[in-house]
Amino acid sequence: MGFSSTGRVATPTLDVAYEHTGSPGASPVILLHGFPYDVRAYDDVAELLAGRAWVVAPYLRGFGATSFRDAATPRSGQQAALAQDLVEFMDALGIGTAVLAGYDWGGRAACITAAVHPERVRGLVTVDGYNVQDIAGADEPAKPEWEATFWYQYYFHSERGRRGLDRHREELCAFLWRTWSPTWSGAAAAFPASAPSLHNPDFVDVVIHSYRHRYGLAEGDPRYQGLEDLIARQPPITVPAVMLETGADGLLGPSSSGDREQFTGPYEHRLLDGVGHNAPQEAPEAFAQAVASLL
Repeated sequence: MGFSSTGRVATPTLDVAYEHTGSPGASPVILLHGFPYDVRAYDDVAELLAGRAWVVAPYLRGFGATSFRDAATPRSGQQAALAQDLVEFMDALGIGTAVLAGYDWGGRAACITAAVHPERVRGLVTVDGYNVQDIAGADEPAKPEWEATFWYQYYFHSERGRRGLDRHREELCAFLWRTWSPTWSGAAAAFPASAPSLHNPDFVDVVIHSYRHRYGLAEGDPRYQGLEDLIARQPPITVPAVMLETGADGLLGPSSSGDREQFTGPYEHRLLDGVGHNAPQEAPEAFAQAVASLL
């Protein structure tokens, strides 16, 4: 169940693997997964939306069967690269506008695209607010209890962390699944279906770069510098948006309601009480309803 078909499409940088369901003639919806997840997070959401939309879920760079077209391309995980990948993916599939929905890394790509290319976005579903990194403010400390849940990010800043991710990727990522979704009893059982996506040959390089770049510890790919400059201005999101706030996320941080001023178009806030970090897989009905409200 869930997605009915698979596909591949070439962009200037990637060969993107994706799954889809519904009629290609229907309104497109693009579902974007995060780290360390994959498109399996959206199986139930896709099934719920298939009757009224063309539902497409790409594997992000470094995940699943998505691959780089040129061995010389930097394996960047910076936020501008993820956002540019999304726009180029839409172009390759001939999608002019779509409803975008995502969380974590995928939510970041969706938020940036909605802010910078509003003409391409019919509506946005974002988990936990304005999911755009403020790299200029990355050195400002957070509350100690929040910092404790960011341990994996600091781990990845070291070569010990790189080797740990490479050597123990399934154990480490399964641990993140469980701790970020402390109320989801199905996390351990669901993880094996997504685990193969973590064995992409570029996974470690992309992940490590992502968590170093966002703290100013690694240079970005120069091809994305123009977009990074735009993102640095923290542009508002003007398109219709539904913000889903998770009520039981083990990855702590400020309340999503604090991002309200970044949304200047039609806006709705919905609380997913008792739901952890992997919102679409933990609460597919609520997630699908949020997407359907924008179609």
